Amino acid sequence: MPGAEFGAEVRSHDSTGVIDLRGEINLGADQALLAAYERAAQDDPRTVVLNFASVDYINSTGIALIVGLLARARKEHRTVRAFGLSEHYRQIFAITRLSDFMGIYADEDSAVTATVST
Repeated sequence: MPGAEFGAEVRSHDSTGVIDLRGEINLGADQALLAAYERAAQDDPRTVVLNFASVDYINSTGIALIVGLLARARKEHRTVRAFGLSEHYRQIFAITRLSDFMGIYADEDSAVTATVST
């Protein structure tokens, strides 16, 4: 439902930074998303995983924020993976080619334990 405020919690799973996203990813998510990424990258994990299971809505600005996060991770030689995307957003990520730059997985365990970055 549009209107849900963005939030992000950061945790570790097997030395991988996991960011649990919730609400809407739009212009208002900019600072909180960046801060969450910085916390997830604090211990210098090779991989950061984005959990989209509680994301209600992503607009074009939100897609741009994710692209920026991917660019930063790439510059830092870090892999980004994702899980919890609805079928709709899986299609959006394919159309926008975001899925070419981050692996999309069925669940958290698969995203964390994947041996080949995609």
